[in-house]
Amino acid sequence: MSILSRLFGGGTKPETRVEPSETYKEFRIIAAPQSDADGYRVGARIEKDVDGEVRVHHLLRADTLRSLENAEAFSIRKAKQVIDEQGERIFG
Repeated sequence: MSILSRLFGGGTKPETRVEPSETYKEFRIIAAPQSDADGYRVGARIEKDVDGEVRVHHLLRADTLRSLENAEAFSIRKAKQVIDEQGERIFG
């Protein structure tokens, strides 16, 4: 790659990663694990449309997993558990 290409942003583009998401009981769950020294911390964003407004809850747990794929799957599973236990109370 030439120096001009590097200066002006030419060359290969970084790969864009799509976060896994799922709809569960009218809630949208977006897996959002956070990178940690020991792997990835379990995390997700839980959203729901309530009276025309999007309500959002950020779930972050101390659990860590080594692989990103496992952390994403576990994050969605944990978000479903929170929805089952708390329902819309997670928003306030």
